[in-house]
Amino acid sequence: MKTSILIIYTGGTIGMVKDPDNGSLKPFDFDHILKQVPELNDFGFELSSIAFDPLIDSSNLNPEVWIKIASLIKENYEKYDGFVVLHGTDTMSYSASALSFMLENLDKPVVLTGSQLPIGMLRTDGKENLITAIEIAADNKNGKALVPEVCVLFENKLFRGNRTTKHNAEYFNAFYSYNYPDLAKVGINIHYNHAVIRNHSEGMFSINTNLDTNIAILKIFPGINKQTVDAILNIEGLRAVVMETYGAGNAPTDAWFVDSIKEAIGRGVIVYNVTQCPSGSVDMGLYETSVELRNIGVVSGHDITTEAAIAKLMFLLGQELDSDKIKFFLNKSIKGELCQ
Repeated sequence: MKTSILIIYTGGTIGMVKDPDNGSLKPFDFDHILKQVPELNDFGFELSSIAFDPLIDSSNLNPEVWIKIASLIKENYEKYDGFVVLHGTDTMSYSASALSFMLENLDKPVVLTGSQLPIGMLRTDGKENLITAIEIAADNKNGKALVPEVCVLFENKLFRGNRTTKHNAEYFNAFYSYNYPDLAKVGINIHYNHAVIRNHSEGMFSINTNLDTNIAILKIFPGINKQTVDAILNIEGLRAVVMETYGAGNAPTDAWFVDSIKEAIGRGVIVYNVTQCPSGSVDMGLYETSVELRNIGVVSGHDITTEAAIAKLMFLLGQELDSDKIKFFLNKSIKGELCQ
């Protein structure tokens, strides 16, 4: 029986080709993907595709799109050996993070990829990314997928999806995983780092689509004032804040700042401390400037990315857990999103 892969095209640069009549870029028909990328014929896989209608620029992406992707995977889970999600690059890390939490007991690859140049242009990175993503989604040993998790394939590396950040808007190496090793490196051969890939799940696959978007980001910067902080912390209906702090989790020690954070926590707002640094971890108490945050109940994000922190909070808040339980899971790795 042929290995079967479902390609889900949400939108983005990768699916564009040049219109021969006017030279403009337009989406190509993914039903004819083998015509557009004839190299895929050499795999001998059974390839199917579903394209969103309308297609979505990743800048317009929202949790409803995550739910749609998760639902499509659930509907087709038993029919295919793996899934490739073609996605715009700007919010790919958010989507990969969200899907990692939403897909329960995932035992098949879900590989997100895209490109910096349209697939129909010269020098495009789209063809190689698509071909490699399909190969990884299909790779198995004794009938078991080699990468049974949500991941991002870009340029020549495979990353855990909820560990990625888009770090480059121009070059082909658009994504990086600063705090977790690559799942695979792609060269003449694909070299998997089996020691860091998630184990196979024994449970029944399901999806959880309950997400709560009543969250905000508070980015600390020199000169931030009380009006700005209070405006964010007093948003109506706010349930949680991702607070992007300096270095190892440091923030101003001004009395007004600490009091504002403490007052919000007292109202039940969860404050999740995430470092602004692309690499490294929050360690509240390492410096005096973070001791008070720990004392008033700010939750450490350890080495989680902002993208994963946003997705994790939306997921946990949607589960109708009490505040203490949510804080417990924020400190615990659920899907490999933090080293803790």
